[in-house]
Amino acid sequence: MPWKIGLILFAGTLFCVSAVGFLIVKIALRPKDGGDLDDYHYEFEDHCPDLTRYEKWSRLTFIGVITGMLLLFLTAVL
Repeated sequence: MPWKIGLILFAGTLFCVSAVGFLIVKIALRPKDGGDLDDYHYEFEDHCPDLTRYEKWSRLTFIGVITGMLLLFLTAVL
């Protein structure tokens, strides 16, 4: 069953890299409290480049974590 081992290695690596990336995004890219975010109206928050970049990377890394977990579960079930 070499395909199962390969899938476990891929899913485990994806999970670990995405989890570390998610933590880095939450710590480093979060818009600061004293930033210029207050200058933007709440309806137009997507126009703030810092908030847009934070939300994009937060979503991507979270999707990576979920995908890695699902693939690891799939290999455990098969």
